[in-house]
Amino acid sequence: MLKILAICGSSRKNSFNKMLLNETIEIMKNTIEIEIFNIGSFPLFNQDMENNLPSEIIEFKNKIKNSDAILFVSPEYNYSISGVLKNAIDWASRPFPDNSWENKPCAIMGASTSGFGTLRAQLALRQTLVFLKMLPINNEFYVSKAQDVFNENGKIIDETLKSKINIHIMALIDWTNKMKSLNK
Repeated sequence: MLKILAICGSSRKNSFNKMLLNETIEIMKNTIEIEIFNIGSFPLFNQDMENNLPSEIIEFKNKIKNSDAILFVSPEYNYSISGVLKNAIDWASRPFPDNSWENKPCAIMGASTSGFGTLRAQLALRQTLVFLKMLPINNEFYVSKAQDVFNENGKIIDETLKSKINIHIMALIDWTNKMKSLNK
């Protein structure tokens, strides 16, 4: 079974993105192992610290390296990704040349209360992924009007959306397996 490391770009307690991630784990529990790594308590990236990394950053970098793929689940803030996600990305890419992200297959998901979902954040994240030499799937997956998608317990109320989540993660699984076979 493939191991996917999931990174939620929201530190908000009742985040729709956390709900989306938790529901994804539930939907895919018999197909794939998804582990969440909480990035909300990371110190702000400081290049002066990159040769003496904090223990939580070392653990994070090792989890990335030991995973088969990455799943980013992030809100959209000001047409871009959240500061907490950008901070985690920066930590794991350093010190040069120890970029933990390189050649790692990945997928992006996001939920927002807006009508555009997290489309612009995903575009911004994709630009960063190119620089990091990551291997994202070409599918976009965003949930618009998230306040209408989840019930009071954080569960998705739309069966069609659950099916779309399955399709998205299966695309990541297929892509990851293709990339692994090329690297043998």
